[in-house]
Amino acid sequence: MLMGYIKRGYLAEKVRRLLGGTPSRIQVAALPWRTTASGVEVMLITSRETRRWVLPKGWPEGNEELWDAAAREALEEAGLGGRIAHRELGRYYYAKLLRSGAEKRCEVHVFPMRIEEVREKWPEREQRERQWFSPKQAALSVRERDLAELIQDFGRDPSRFAA
Repeated sequence: MLMGYIKRGYLAEKVRRLLGGTPSRIQVAALPWRTTASGVEVMLITSRETRRWVLPKGWPEGNEELWDAAAREALEEAGLGGRIAHRELGRYYYAKLLRSGAEKRCEVHVFPMRIEEVREKWPEREQRERQWFSPKQAALSVRERDLAELIQDFGRDPSRFAA
């Protein structure tokens, strides 16, 4: 039986830390979604440098609640507004390539966000593309395996996580 993405990532992080690895940096992401006549859709955006499909994500600022930071990132990076869940869908880990060329391990907390507004103008509109996908298509479009599993799990029953 395959180990679930949350347990797999958690265990890998624990082993890494036991072997002397530095703690992962915490990031947050919104999983933007809506319901249409054809079913649930998830929005992905392109990253600025590599142009690969990702969720809107970034760093929490100050004393911001993690879900509030995720909602802010969705607005800044994708022009999206809506209701964000206060309970995370899950987490995934990835290595962020820094400008220096070094890699920093990040732990991303993902919060579902039911989209109520899609703006035509937003801060990063010149730097990113955005597109709606079925959960299955979105899972196939992202690079991180654990994120793909999170998206697929969400797509099976969004009401479990909805705000």
